[in-house]
Amino acid sequence: MIPVKPQPEPDDFDEKVRQPGLAFLSQVPNPKTEDWKNYDYWRRSLPDLYTSYNKICAYSAQWIPRPEGSPSVDHFLPKSPKPELAYEWHNFRLACLSLNQRKGTQLDVIDPFELPVNSFILDFPSLIIKPNPELLYPLKGRVISTINRLQLNDSDKCIDGRLEWLKTYYEDNSSFDSLKRKAPFIAYELERQGLVEVDKIAYIMGVR
Repeated sequence: MIPVKPQPEPDDFDEKVRQPGLAFLSQVPNPKTEDWKNYDYWRRSLPDLYTSYNKICAYSAQWIPRPEGSPSVDHFLPKSPKPELAYEWHNFRLACLSLNQRKGTQLDVIDPFELPVNSFILDFPSLIIKPNPELLYPLKGRVISTINRLQLNDSDKCIDGRLEWLKTYYEDNSSFDSLKRKAPFIAYELERQGLVEVDKIAYIMGVR
């Protein structure tokens, strides 16, 4: 994960999402899971969310291809305990569906909007995400709980996915700017650790 800068609410968000949502909540102030069905107006904001956040998942910091990557609206503060935030743009995070599902309604994931720089680091060549060893508690604990909750070191998906971005960069001779746009956390860590050069990327991939 890397810090995410909150983007402004779209001009038509109030009319399209908030107002019909508030009308529903005025009738059902504390919805149960089944009550949300047919009132998921937050889905209307997904195209704007996808564009506003450059198609990058707030939790993996990687591009979400559409529709294969299944972009989704994550309620950072879950809508069940916080129904008043169910239709609020500032509570939405763009997330790939798999990480959104892993996060669920838990509250132990750190907010990418409030994340200090260099909280998460990427180990090469293992491609394992770790907390910055210089972090102090309680921030370090939040970073560790986020890694665990989202299973960011799942070898079948997350680590292999990071390797695929490196392969694309190296084998397809794509530009580093392209890697920055589509896998900004990986690109940031390569730069921070002085590993951008092709021979160093080859070393990383060769070891793995």
